[in-house]
Amino acid sequence: MSAGAPSSIRDPRASGRWSRIGRTLWNEKYLWLMALPGLLFFVIYKYLPMLGVVIAFKDYNMMLGIWDSKWVGLKHFYRIFENPDIGRIFLNTLIISLYQIVFAFTIPIFLAIMIHEVTQRAFKRVLQTVFYMPHFLSWVVVAGIFYLMFQSDGAVNNMLVDMGMSKIDILSNPDNFRSMLVMQVIWKESGWGTIIYLAALSSIDVELYEAAKMDGAGRLRQIWNITLPGIRSTIVVLFILRLGSVLDVGFEQIFLMLNPSVREVGEVIETYVYQAGVVNGNFSFSTAVGLMKGLIGLILIYGANKLAKRMGERGVF
Repeated sequence: MSAGAPSSIRDPRASGRWSRIGRTLWNEKYLWLMALPGLLFFVIYKYLPMLGVVIAFKDYNMMLGIWDSKWVGLKHFYRIFENPDIGRIFLNTLIISLYQIVFAFTIPIFLAIMIHEVTQRAFKRVLQTVFYMPHFLSWVVVAGIFYLMFQSDGAVNNMLVDMGMSKIDILSNPDNFRSMLVMQVIWKESGWGTIIYLAALSSIDVELYEAAKMDGAGRLRQIWNITLPGIRSTIVVLFILRLGSVLDVGFEQIFLMLNPSVREVGEVIETYVYQAGVVNGNFSFSTAVGLMKGLIGLILIYGANKLAKRMGERGVF
């Protein structure tokens, strides 16, 4: 189109492209209507609140509001590295997250394989239901159950005393606190975590197992050579996504189980942000800590995804 052409003339290719998009949206309107509640949820509760991260670069004053508060640049990020408690809190978070990755991430894989190996369909459904049920309990209920069972005069200690054994201290013993947190996650979420793996297992060609049987392979050999390679890509994708939340270890669970005796080993980034931001009113500093945590998660996802692609896997993006 020449420079002197009237501005009202539009590129026909652009109008054709928008026309195709409009027809596609109209043809799939019911699918988009079904997806609309989920999209609105993410827009309203996930993306719009991201505008508030600007207070990490300001001295936020509730009376002035976000936009009129004084701009201070990276002041609060410098405070992160100057705070003597941050190193301990980051270390606690990483240790608990590592425990969860080693145990709470891997156990659903083996649990899904064991359920998959069950041949009686009725018994398999019963197992799945039993393993799924704890997922639907809130962390408040789970914390209450553990307090009732493991407190000094709880069910477990009373049973140990009746058996002539000494009481055990789990709730207020720093040496046992992290293990207890991981045990709670395993009990509550392992069954729910098997859903994706069971779906991946159902897509493995049954003829592969029949051929392995003809070659004399036992069940363990079939699992090692057929089952695990068949769900390897699923494991890689979920592991990459898990690395993105490596610094998210569950605020509600830890907040409910935390007490002064175990704060030294149990306080994590999320509980610290709550204490600094909500309790002490240090909103700018707590936002800076949260933003730093998000950036670390983004870097880990990108690095793990790139490594997975170099190893021949599809990755997430």
